[in-house]
Amino acid sequence: MIYGIYILIIALLVLADQLVKKAVVANIDLYEKIPVIKGFFNLTYVKNYGAGFSIMQNERFFLIVISAAAVIALAVMIYRTKKNDFVALFSYILIISGAIGNLIDRVVNGYVVDFLDFIIFGYDYPVFNIADSFITIGCFILIIQVFTESRRAKNKTEG
Repeated sequence: MIYGIYILIIALLVLADQLVKKAVVANIDLYEKIPVIKGFFNLTYVKNYGAGFSIMQNERFFLIVISAAAVIALAVMIYRTKKNDFVALFSYILIISGAIGNLIDRVVNGYVVDFLDFIIFGYDYPVFNIADSFITIGCFILIIQVFTESRRAKNKTEG
């Protein structure tokens, strides 16, 4: 029963990612910049034939295999995680949702649709998408949890 809820949440996140990407492709020309917050945030449609920060350009097959392997590994991690470890489960759900969203793009289009374009302190950050945000937020939460649990374990042994 509980896994059905996880699958539903993942499906909804992937659906949201895919619907937004479809809207971007339908309404924004390739490389067009639409200012949302002048000098800070634009909607800019780009095709990313690589991975994060546009590394590994034109390595589609390799990226598909790695993404599929990551999805399988994360599914196993979800299965093995205690049901009351909500932070870890939430992190895994975000990461797997992002991985699936970008995997769909790579399989269907041959590239990932990116469109979130931030300029922070004058640096034009690489364009990314909602799936990338899911992955980043999930990893960040997981890292915080690991450090927090490590600190707790250290305090228990010292105290």
